[in-house]
Amino acid sequence: MTHTISCPYGELCKQRDVVFLLDGSNDTRNAFPAMRDFVRRIVESLDVQENQDHVAVVQYSNDQDARVFLNTHFSMEEVLNAIRGLRHKGGRPLNTGAALRFVKDIVFSNSAGGRPADVPKILTVLSGGPSADDVQRPSAALKQKGVLSFSIRARSADDPELAALSYHADYALRVPDLSDLPSIQQELVSTLRTMHNFSNACHVHHFYGFASCSKLCLICPLLKGVQRDIVFLLDGSDDNQNGFPAVRDFVQRVVQNMEVGENNDQVAVVQFSNDPAANFYLNTHSTKDDVVNAIQSLRHKGGRPLNTGKALEFVKDNVFNPSAGSRHLRGVPQFLILLTAGRSRDNVQSGASALKGLGVVPLAIGARNADARELQSISFAPAYTSETKSKKLKTNIKRELKQRILKTAKSKSVILGVI
Repeated sequence: MTHTISCPYGELCKQRDVVFLLDGSNDTRNAFPAMRDFVRRIVESLDVQENQDHVAVVQYSNDQDARVFLNTHFSMEEVLNAIRGLRHKGGRPLNTGAALRFVKDIVFSNSAGGRPADVPKILTVLSGGPSADDVQRPSAALKQKGVLSFSIRARSADDPELAALSYHADYALRVPDLSDLPSIQQELVSTLRTMHNFSNACHVHHFYGFASCSKLCLICPLLKGVQRDIVFLLDGSDDNQNGFPAVRDFVQRVVQNMEVGENNDQVAVVQFSNDPAANFYLNTHSTKDDVVNAIQSLRHKGGRPLNTGKALEFVKDNVFNPSAGSRHLRGVPQFLILLTAGRSRDNVQSGASALKGLGVVPLAIGARNADARELQSISFAPAYTSETKSKKLKTNIKRELKQRILKTAKSKSVILGVI
């Protein structure tokens, strides 16, 4: 099934932070020229400029050697010259786990040129053999940071490790030998191009996506099947008592358009006022009927004041958590839909930033006394904010969000497909 996804406002995506992590151990000495040429050809397909794609290259064996950081070169010619000048590092053993931690903590850091969370971050790992240290935890940490990882392995590469290194199994590529890298070059280039909205539309066959343009670039990797973890955070304060039935009905209508199941969409609902309370978690219900019944039985929480910041922290720590059913470590997209009718009494910046840092895409819907700037600061981007001055959450909010997020050829929203 092919979807056509267009950017809102007709703007083109402009930025990606792309890092190459190369096996420079003794075992790849003969194959290193092929690795270097492969990286060069991939970079030639990018758009390297100061306000567009940035590139970093790291070699590793028992330790790491970064000669090109994301803020070292801002022109294609400079990056290509640096790649041509790479010399094989050498050393053993091959500590891929330590190299992944180095990339996360150092290479993607602000001081090394890493840009804000709304700039897509892509890591390509090329290695000739299995790691001598653990890769599971650092790989999970990269996923939590929102880094999209590809892994390319050769020879004695360990398949479970190969899958663990990748953001998704579809991004684990294997070649008989590193000298055969040209055979998968086009596949990688094509996938990277789907993440960069060159033509103001993205034509893919199944995807995962945060989407959009300008500040929020399109990411639509080729995944098989769509899974989403979707959390509704509802204003349950005293001031929203009369509006709560409309909120509940809105959530029910959204869920009825979803594909709920253990291997599809999962849903959680949290109410908040002075403090938050989870009505049910992502792993509480596994069928649409159960979720809809739970929503229909929701009762207004009550309480004041409205502490939205505290609620955002609660959702991050207790709902987008593997123990509560979150699948973010498996690369499943995480979404938060906030519905509120007032201004928060506490600070929302810390909680909102922490959620985005975890890879969650927040969408904010405000009514009545909701603060527009506050909603925009919570949302992943301003286009993910909707307001209505009515005491009820009007049904046209569904249409507005659908237009602002992105549409597919079959009238499914790219991000949620439910609104």
